[in-house]
Amino acid sequence: MALSVGIVGLPNVGKSTIFNALTQAGAQSANYPFCTVDPNVGVVPVPDPRLQEIATFIESQKILPATVDIVDIAGLVKGASKGEGLGNKFLGNIRETDAILMVVRCFDNDDIIHVDGSVDPIRDIEVIELELILADLGSMEKRWRKLESNARAGKDDSKAVLALAQKIKPHLEEGLSVRSLELGVEEKRLLKQFQLLTEKPVLYCCNVSDSELPDGNEYSKLVAAHAAASGHETVIVSGAIEEELAGVEGEDKAELLEAYGLEEPALNSLTRACYKLLGLCSYFTAGPKEIRAWTIRQGDTAPKAAGVIHGDFERGFIRAQIYTMDDLREYKTEAAIKAAGKLRAEGKAYVVKDGDIVHFLFNV
Repeated sequence: MALSVGIVGLPNVGKSTIFNALTQAGAQSANYPFCTVDPNVGVVPVPDPRLQEIATFIESQKILPATVDIVDIAGLVKGASKGEGLGNKFLGNIRETDAILMVVRCFDNDDIIHVDGSVDPIRDIEVIELELILADLGSMEKRWRKLESNARAGKDDSKAVLALAQKIKPHLEEGLSVRSLELGVEEKRLLKQFQLLTEKPVLYCCNVSDSELPDGNEYSKLVAAHAAASGHETVIVSGAIEEELAGVEGEDKAELLEAYGLEEPALNSLTRACYKLLGLCSYFTAGPKEIRAWTIRQGDTAPKAAGVIHGDFERGFIRAQIYTMDDLREYKTEAAIKAAGKLRAEGKAYVVKDGDIVHFLFNV
């Protein structure tokens, strides 16, 4: 499932450092604006302790977690919507992603230049949000005549599309994002064709100094309040520490985590939050060859979930045999689960739930 989260922020806020820690991909990171020019892409495993727990009951050769694509995009500056900095390139890259991870500088450090000369996370967020709004407004204005022409010609959905555009444009002109606009089911379907930047869901990542872990600081509290006001989530990370943690294992990692008051790397929480941001969840298959987390959209039915494994599974779907983690904990083996009558048979209408353990029956 090729869905991706784009890491967005002003220059020198720690985007590439966090990307490197997430992916260990070695993306360039330096103390000057536009260090990242072309987007770096990394495939990041989604930490899920349930996989290891399943392995304690079902012996298997390997464990395969779900993954999420993370894209490190060039830093945005004021005026990007008019081509400032790497504006057009930046906006094109973010348009190709499905969600936005907005990295916000929440640390003081005189040795790391802030593009606007001082640390002010709310100002930084407003700069980015305004540029995305202006870019969307420009996009709407460019296609306006065509929208009106299509509506006059009576093309499919054209009148409804124009009506939606007439609802979106004044909202953007008020300086508001499209995701804050209340839309009906049909309007949301039509909205996809506009490919608007401010439609994308957002997660805020507060990059703090190592001494401010795990709870953050006054800067991150401001970001959390801003995010909560618009129904978004915030994750606190120290990019420098996460990059250090990514380079150690075993006891060294455990000691480092303890020193900073962390139960796990903060990037684990960040990755899971990105997965959730994309509207994704996981079901599991488990057998002697592999235990695997499969990525589906929340709300997918059993045939759709089967199709993630192979298209033939969806086309020839008969039924799904399902049990839960609680069943496995109680009965220890699949044979005992079946004997206890806990192995459920579900049909085409069943909505697969996060954490379901599934076997699919299908016709070839």
